[in-house]
Amino acid sequence: MKKYISHSPTDTENIASEIAVSLKGNEVLAMFGTLGMGKTAFVRGLARGLGNTSEISSPTFAIVHDYGGNPHLYHFDMYRINTWDDLYSTGFFDYLDMGGVLAVEWSENIENVLPEGYIRIQFEKGDNDNDRIITVYESGEANT
Repeated sequence: MKKYISHSPTDTENIASEIAVSLKGNEVLAMFGTLGMGKTAFVRGLARGLGNTSEISSPTFAIVHDYGGNPHLYHFDMYRINTWDDLYSTGFFDYLDMGGVLAVEWSENIENVLPEGYIRIQFEKGDNDNDRIITVYESGEANT
């Protein structure tokens, strides 16, 4: 487990950019946290760290954005996913086999189907309005 403190969206992007350096593909980054915690800012940083210059935005209505790159970056928003049929219709299970990096917002909605070995990223509010505590649990670590 590694814990980071972010004081701004820029800090959150920089933290994610550092994490991205270790990503090679075939990773699922499952993000947990309430609205406005910086999950999309985190994905912007991931993209930058992966050398991807795509414009990153929340895929709230599209459900998934494909940003390309090497490794390929897929950005999911599972906020509106409530049933197995909803999840299946996103193509999520197909994307798992594509060898890219899957950044999944609102993973609490699909936690029971996340693949073995996923990386859990927990976002929590810090002491000040803009502060965020970002905790990264590597594959197999307990979330305590």
